[in-house]
Amino acid sequence: ALLQLQPPARAALLTPRGPAACYGTSITSAKIQVNGVHLHYQQTGEGSHAVLLLPGMLGSGQTDFGPQLKSMNKQLFTVVAWDPRGYGKSIPPSRDFPPDFFERDAKDAVDLMQALKFKKFSLLGWSDGGITALIAAAKYPNLIHKLVVWGANASVTQEDVRIYSGIRDVSKWSEKVRKPLEELYGHKYLAETCEAWVDGISRFAENSDGNICQQLLPDIKCPTFIIHGEKDPLVPQAHAEYIHKHIKGSRLLLMPEGKHNLHLRFAKDFNREVENFLR
Repeated sequence: ALLQLQPPARAALLTPRGPAACYGTSITSAKIQVNGVHLHYQQTGEGSHAVLLLPGMLGSGQTDFGPQLKSMNKQLFTVVAWDPRGYGKSIPPSRDFPPDFFERDAKDAVDLMQALKFKKFSLLGWSDGGITALIAAAKYPNLIHKLVVWGANASVTQEDVRIYSGIRDVSKWSEKVRKPLEELYGHKYLAETCEAWVDGISRFAENSDGNICQQLLPDIKCPTFIIHGEKDPLVPQAHAEYIHKHIKGSRLLLMPEGKHNLHLRFAKDFNREVENFLR
């Protein structure tokens, strides 16, 4: 499955009340202006260690990180899940995919956390959000405490382009995956944005070595944890191994039964491994 979706946390449906301190275990839902757009985020917990969750293609905090928002340790961590511009509730603007869309997301993500007054924070990035997190960790080393990525890639191969073209038509997705996204976006926006994403990410295959951010990996100095599902149908394992090889001192965990959505399917194991790494 491309994305497995969780129902939004009930607290997330409350009226946004602006950037707010979080109250215990509740989930605050709000918008804040960053780089000329109003970015939506959810926040929970009251720990001194701030963590930003970065969703995948077409994803949002509420669709991609239900078990993390609900169950990560709220005494140790303050957890923020954001909707990148054009995704989730960070619409308008509509989502587009210029050549630098990952760099744009990385700047938005870092600037969002600074707007929320977090001086230093860790990044947990899934899929596209993992690519964004790699770029952010390389470009803003003084701000990033620790880095966790899974289902991410630093380049696009011809094999990847074939995989992406296989998910281009959302009407062929399983109903379980498609329906919650259709409820979030409407069919037309979902279908058009998915096609635009396939075109946008496939363009990287024209670069030398299919490069997205390979040259930045040696610049990542923070402790880094790479997780990969050995049954991931969307991101071949070679990508995780490449990232591991090129980030000095990084750690790689392979989950034999994990697919692309391993943090949802095996949420308890995932949360435990990540929390142990972040401590």
